[in-house]
Amino acid sequence: MELLINILGWIGSIEVVAAYGLNSYQKIKSDSIRFQVLNLTGAFFLIINSIYKKAYPFTFINSVWSVIAVVAIVGIIRKRKDKN
Repeated sequence: MELLINILGWIGSIEVVAAYGLNSYQKIKSDSIRFQVLNLTGAFFLIINSIYKKAYPFTFINSVWSVIAVVAIVGIIRKRKDKN
């Protein structure tokens, strides 16, 4: 179980850093679903890892990160629907 938790933590870390890097180098935009999903899934995996490791400040920041991503995804979807 610990191996799976560690793998999820690494995947989450890679996703969050990839989203930031791709956005910083203008490969994806911050208002894209791809960017927000990378942040959301990355944060979710990091939440699992941090709860398991009892690193609650890390759990808190990734929970906030997840909420921000969900709100952004909803906004992107609404904006797309309004255009159609």
